[in-house]
Amino acid sequence: MTNRMPELLCPAGNLESLEAALHFGADAVYGGMKQFGLRAFAGNFDEDALTQAVEKMHGAGKKFYLTMNIFPFDDQLDDFVAAAKAARDIGVDAAIVSDLGAIAALRREVPELPLHVSTQASTVNAEAVRVYRDMGCERVILARETSIARAKEIIRRVPEMEIETFVHGASCMAYSGRCLLSAAMAGRSGNQGECAQPCRWHYSVVEEKRPGEYFPVFEDEKGTYIMNSRDMCMIDHLDELCDAGIDCLKIEGRAKSAYYAAIVTGAYRHVLDDVWAGRTPDRIWRDEVEHV
Repeated sequence: MTNRMPELLCPAGNLESLEAALHFGADAVYGGMKQFGLRAFAGNFDEDALTQAVEKMHGAGKKFYLTMNIFPFDDQLDDFVAAAKAARDIGVDAAIVSDLGAIAALRREVPELPLHVSTQASTVNAEAVRVYRDMGCERVILARETSIARAKEIIRRVPEMEIETFVHGASCMAYSGRCLLSAAMAGRSGNQGECAQPCRWHYSVVEEKRPGEYFPVFEDEKGTYIMNSRDMCMIDHLDELCDAGIDCLKIEGRAKSAYYAAIVTGAYRHVLDDVWAGRTPDRIWRDEVEHV
């Protein structure tokens, strides 16, 4: 293992979820402003709420990372940079950004704001990590498609960069979340933070010569899931992630409840502490996240 326990980074869609994650053991939380994040329908934070959130985390000796990971168009970039300047003045610990142009603009216009590269950037190799390092980024959140073994090799090749991975929660069925289903079917682009999650809708099969007859497709007792992936759960593999040298373990769920944030944060906190101390984690924590 490395000499430093990985940071446990938890979702904060609003102040209630932030307080729950903080109380149950988060080292840091991530949340969005009212625009420019990929969870437009989470509660999110206006500038007053963001100030309160950052002060609450810093008062507890913890960190707040701001999600600014949409893919901005040219006509959005000025407002994007202005929002980043406001976040810098409030004191967020880093901005999470996906787009190369956005990274370049923020490095030029807001050089004091640390940048983390979002999983949306689909980073899966050391060469890409070096590019982001050379652009002035501090951390890369690897694509969910990256295995533990490949993450470990990236860390070996670029040891000076912080590496973060997701460990729990929803995983888009499209590569690194770059999906167009919602834009096509609902007029809401996932790449602008407005995903309607059509991959999680229920579907039936219609045979061409039998219009109006819907044939269900069964997968398990919980329902039919034709297009979406199963949620990620790495709670049984935290020892491997620690051995690989991962700097930060991230839980998905900004659009989920404070109850969810509390239960999942608490479970991962207990297991991570046990693994780091060389203890065998209690099975109860796996059961907790299964039930929630």
